[in-house]
Amino acid sequence: MAEQRSPKPQVGGSIPSWPANRLVGKKKFLTVSILTMNAKVEKESGALDTLKWLLVFAIVATGVVGNYYYAAESLLYRVLALLVLAGIAGWIALQTSKGKRFATLVSEARTEMRKVVWPTRQELIQTTLIVVVFVLVVALILWGADSLIGWIVSLVIG
Repeated sequence: MAEQRSPKPQVGGSIPSWPANRLVGKKKFLTVSILTMNAKVEKESGALDTLKWLLVFAIVATGVVGNYYYAAESLLYRVLALLVLAGIAGWIALQTSKGKRFATLVSEARTEMRKVVWPTRQELIQTTLIVVVFVLVVALILWGADSLIGWIVSLVIG
């Protein structure tokens, strides 16, 4: 049999396999270049990020020690102070590269939650009742099997 190639070079699927895209090597180079640039940026911001995380840790430690030290003060004032310190620490943490990635994750999660089609009240009640009935039926079957096995074992032993 003679080898057949597709008349269109952008369409793959011949023997031996013909690449569907001739820019694979160039794309790989671009991807490696982008990753290399990202690594350089992360190395440059790494020392600054470490300093930011140390500052966050210091703020949290200050809150814990301050809450213990001012235990005699009003609970309201201590909670407000802890909330302010937590807000400052959270804001500083969001300025790091990991914090920015976390903020992106939360943003994308909220976007995905908006896409969810939530059930109506009637659908929710019906599916809940189906689950409850199914659980009761399975519980009765297991209770019956347990009682039967217990009865058989008591006959054999007894």
